[in-house]
Amino acid sequence: MPDRATAAGRRTAIVIGGSTAGLLTASVLATRFHEVTVVEADRLPAGPEPRKGLPQARHAHLLWSGGVAALEDLLPGITGELVGKGAALIDVMKDLVSKAPSGQWFRRFTDSRHSMIVCSRDLLDAVVRADVLGRRGVTLRDGIRVAGLVGDRDRVTGIRLPDGSGPGVLHADLVIDASGRASRTPAWLTELGLPPVVERVVDAGVAYASRVYEAPPATTALPRYPVVNVQADPRNAPGRGGILIPVEGGRWLVTVSGTRGGRPTADPAEFGHFALTGLKDPIIGRLIADAKPLTDPVTTRSTANRRRYYENAPAWPEGFAVVGDAVAGYNPVYGHGLSVAAQSALAVREVLGGHGADARGTARRIQRAVARPVGNAWNLAVGQDAYYPGAAPQPPTAVERLLTAYVDKAVAAGSENPRALHGLLDVMSLSTPPTRLFAPDMLWNIFFGGRKGPLREAPLSAAERAAAGLEE
Repeated sequence: MPDRATAAGRRTAIVIGGSTAGLLTASVLATRFHEVTVVEADRLPAGPEPRKGLPQARHAHLLWSGGVAALEDLLPGITGELVGKGAALIDVMKDLVSKAPSGQWFRRFTDSRHSMIVCSRDLLDAVVRADVLGRRGVTLRDGIRVAGLVGDRDRVTGIRLPDGSGPGVLHADLVIDASGRASRTPAWLTELGLPPVVERVVDAGVAYASRVYEAPPATTALPRYPVVNVQADPRNAPGRGGILIPVEGGRWLVTVSGTRGGRPTADPAEFGHFALTGLKDPIIGRLIADAKPLTDPVTTRSTANRRRYYENAPAWPEGFAVVGDAVAGYNPVYGHGLSVAAQSALAVREVLGGHGADARGTARRIQRAVARPVGNAWNLAVGQDAYYPGAAPQPPTAVERLLTAYVDKAVAAGSENPRALHGLLDVMSLSTPPTRLFAPDMLWNIFFGGRKGPLREAPLSAAERAAAGLEE
């Protein structure tokens, strides 16, 4: 039975998980429900500090322009607040030095029309958390691991709490699971009598190692030091890549990665050697060769692409939906998880605005709406990772190989042609669906557009090289 608040006409919602996806979704629900309770297994810190349940926070994160726009739409002014606390809003490609998986260095065109937020994950989470939890009607209950759902196969009416966490049941009109990769929704739905949901896993076997360095003082004196990214080639295993991101506090966050047979370790003595000799270009290793390390390397192997096709379930209960990494988690190398989280919260808002929170079928509409941004990021990630040996039970199909070959052509064109780069970044930034790559202007620029010629080395300016001590 509903609790007294619900019976008295006060609509309540519960969000399982205080992740970015969960908090952004809570911000949306706060405009439609009288009370929104965020239930989080971790004890959340008050400021930009690490927490146990978010091990990937130690590694590099990027918020692409599609995610930046969604985040600003959800939390107006948040970008300026992040920048004020040390984050950077960088221009892509002017502030990004990037080597494509197929080997080309992208030229640093200055009119790419896209941006990224770069900072530590701890800072991003802290600013979002403070904004959302400061909103009227939003309550946090942390340190509580949800034990299960309440209801039946037709409707979810709340959650079960573990012993010692207050009342055994917390009722709500809508429950949303945003508990991340460790989500127990598949088991919970089975307990309610619903059939198993189709799941797909593409695991490239990627391991990450990250270390924080003190940025060379001369680099912090520049207006902005670029992000430096050397991407792995999925058709040349083991795939090794790396990225250097200037973050707040005059630091460089460096993440290197490798697939089966070429993974980095947590050994401090090996980190720089891996960056210098293991990647397709030694530029990151050269940049950190004389930089002062501030931390030891940290590693993770929780990087598989995993998608649960809840939107296709033959039956779905009212009053329940799933968002964020609980629906799909991606290889972090593509930097799309945070953007999908923000876009999914917008999808929830659109459904609630168009149909209301009480309409029959609202939960299913939310699940199908969330599947759109999830699908866009999934196709981009899996289209690359499926090529690694052992990543999936079946090798890429002929159609998938054809599409990958076409994307390689788009990348090659984008590295030398700013118009082709526009379309490529429209897709990579999650600003438009992948069909953008097949628009007439893209077809023209890929096959007939002018090229400026390939670059022979990383396009760092003379001032950037000198500031980092690369000039001999």
